[in-house]
Amino acid sequence: MSEPTVDQLADVVERTGRLISGIAESQWSDPTPCADWDVRALVDHVVAGNALFAAALSGQGGKPDDYADSAERLLAAFRAPGALERVVEVPFGRVPGTVALHLRIADVMVHGWDIARATGQAADFPEDVAEQTLAFSLAALPAVRSDRSPFAAPQPVDGDAPALDRLVACLGRKVS
Repeated sequence: MSEPTVDQLADVVERTGRLISGIAESQWSDPTPCADWDVRALVDHVVAGNALFAAALSGQGGKPDDYADSAERLLAAFRAPGALERVVEVPFGRVPGTVALHLRIADVMVHGWDIARATGQAADFPEDVAEQTLAFSLAALPAVRSDRSPFAAPQPVDGDAPALDRLVACLGRKVS
């Protein structure tokens, strides 16, 4: 499995940002594929995740103003010299920076898909990055708790479906 790049994260973050910008005022309280979260709560979760990873890498906390601010902090933290070689504490434990990068790409991409699905937008992420993220997720899932929390049970999906569909299905989203 190839290692992700910070440029790939930047692209995923930007594409998710465009999806967030496309949310209509009337959609913020709409349900999402994440059963416990409406659109607003899901976006807040992504912002908080960006802030958490940025703080883990940089050692500097603080609440971001919005998604764009959280994205800027996140990318600056991953671009800092030595960030990918450092071991950091994230919600899944202590991991190397490259694993943190994989985790953040997966979270932002999958929640971008959730936002797109909830708001009637198209989730447009690069197939190669989705394929790489799927391979990482399949390899990492056995280390998740036996109840798969925070992930739901895998959902059925065609084996020849786009990588993004296979990724979200393996993390418990219904694709069709």
